Amino acid sequence: MDPTNLPPRSTPHWALYRREKFVEATRDGQEPPFSTHPDELERLAKERLSATGWSYASCNAGLGDTHKSNRDAFKDWKIVPRMGVDTNARDTTTEIFGRKLSVPIGISPVGLNKIYHPEGELPVARVAGELGIPYSLSTAGSVPIEEAAAHNVQGAAKGIESQSGATDPNGLRWFQLYIPNDDELCISFLQRAHDSGWEAAVCTLDTPMLAWRHQDVAIGAYAPYKGVTGHEIGLSDKVFQRRLAALGIDPVKDPKAAGRKYIDTVWHGHTFDWERVKWAKEQWHRISGNKPFLVKGVQSVEDANKSLEIGCQGIVVSNHAGRQVDGAVGSLEVLPEIVDAVGDKLTVCFDSGVRGASDVFKALALGAKLVMIGRLWIFGLSIGGEQGVRHVLKSLLAEFDILMNVGGFKSIKDIDRSALRHKKQLGPRL
Repeated sequence: MDPTNLPPRSTPHWALYRREKFVEATRDGQEPPFSTHPDELERLAKERLSATGWSYASCNAGLGDTHKSNRDAFKDWKIVPRMGVDTNARDTTTEIFGRKLSVPIGISPVGLNKIYHPEGELPVARVAGELGIPYSLSTAGSVPIEEAAAHNVQGAAKGIESQSGATDPNGLRWFQLYIPNDDELCISFLQRAHDSGWEAAVCTLDTPMLAWRHQDVAIGAYAPYKGVTGHEIGLSDKVFQRRLAALGIDPVKDPKAAGRKYIDTVWHGHTFDWERVKWAKEQWHRISGNKPFLVKGVQSVEDANKSLEIGCQGIVVSNHAGRQVDGAVGSLEVLPEIVDAVGDKLTVCFDSGVRGASDVFKALALGAKLVMIGRLWIFGLSIGGEQGVRHVLKSLLAEFDILMNVGGFKSIKDIDRSALRHKKQLGPRL
């Protein structure tokens, strides 16, 4: 559509990003940075990364059956387009925990980002702020909590100035918590997150240790105890610094020992029960004044109900993108029954297996309020740093906007189960 013919709407005309790329190519001879087809993203990222870096980015648990189930689950659902609908002024906004979002898409927490780019999480935090979508930082992040927050704010300021989607100068970000076996350290993480403006805590339940990932083991891929990255949140924490000092560990002289201590404090088979999760939730609510607390890794109605029982405000239906339990159900397979059970009481978010706008659409139609993206932006970061992340995310937003337009959906509220058919409902192909 010609920009001069655009009707007013409450969000950016995301679809214009495609026109922008076409104009650059035809008028200026400037090709897009790279194709954003997921297969091409994987190929390019593999070319850019070291063998160990690519292994960590791409490996799945065991035989990769859960990863395959995630993708198969999306293929089982088909979109039913609606014709004769005026979608010119379509609205991609939604509301999460009282905050208006420009689009119901967010950034999944992924650790060790310095594997993919020297700046680590910072380019991702900036671009998320610029586009007005929620950014999540992992406890295994490779930059301090406060630094990621500052760059998210920086991106939001740029987004407001350029009308790129951001509306809040403070950005919107969630801190992902792996509960340490050290109470004081856990409280310190949460306090730092609150003090630097993180608006929710997301407690991941499915990773007391990394699953068996064949290629990672075969080539000795990354882990914080190797002294590479992923322990910066710990090393920048005063409580953890005291723990290291008490053990006589100098993180500058012996980063591997410091990394080992961090991973032993947070992961390495350290499991916990729902009472421990409830305790962490209570600490966050006390510190933050009852800001939202979510749990991530929910794959059953039973766990969704337990999350509700202990007082969580939201859940993330996720199987860690197939990286933790092999042979498990696809995340999208269980989403409808979980939404039916708790969707009117909890904010249900989703991740695992998302590769394009139609996947986002399907998860929303099945009841998710926010769809979180992981590997797509990891590949973009690996290929082109900040520009790569921006290109991947703006392409996804454009694709989603175009899908709503050509599919006949005026607003996010119109995207519900009536927009889908399961393959079992369609019958055999003739």
